[in-house]
This record gives sequence, structure tokens and C-alpha cells, in this order.
Amino acid sequence: MVEQDLLLQRINLLEYHQKLLVTLLGNPKLEFYKLIIENGVSKQEIDNFYCLCDQLSVKLAEQKAEGYVYFHPLFDELLASLPVNLKMEAVIKACLKQKLYEPLFQEFNKYL
Repeated sequence: MVEQDLLLQRINLLEYHQKLLVTLLGNPKLEFYKLIIENGVSKQEIDNFYCLCDQLSVKLAEQKAEGYVYFHPLFDELLASLPVNLKMEAVIKACLKQKLYEPLFQEFNKYL
């Protein structure tokens, strides 16, 4: 049973990466998708990443509205939750190139 579960996980990963590859064919500049595929990151990990980025984007907007100018705790929160295979610097650069969560990653780029 364990072997079948492992095979199913691998099939799901391959299907997810295949969908990203098809999208990349239409737009080869989608750097974050390339990063996902190159590092073998799963759909669930990326869904969790997007959810966290949504939350951090809201926090960033709220903190900016309150006059905050120091956002390193948000940076640390994302860093602690990144999929193991991904490096923060690569994620920031890829998300900025792909225009994902731009205000958030423009701020985080200052901490590299």
C-alpha cells in the first residue's frame, strides 16, 4: 500500500508539473513556474505558499497603512514556511519577474 501511495504522489506531482510546462510553452518568462518544476515542489506546497502570500500581502498593506516601515518579521514568516527545496532569493526574483505579489516581494527584495 505504501508503495502505491508513493506512486500516486509522484503521478500527481508529474501532472501538476506538466500543467505548468504547458503554461510555460505559451509564456516562457514565467520564472516562478520554472522554479517550481526545477525544484520538484508539489501543488499542495505551492497552494500553501500562495495562501501565505495572500495573508502576508494583507498584513503588509495594513502595516503600511499604520505607518510601519520595517517588515522583516513578515519576511521571516515567509522564510520559515518556504518549501524546503526553494531558496528565498530565487523565490523573490522569480515572483518579481512573474509579477506575483509585487508589493510584497518588492519589499522583501530589500532584505536580500
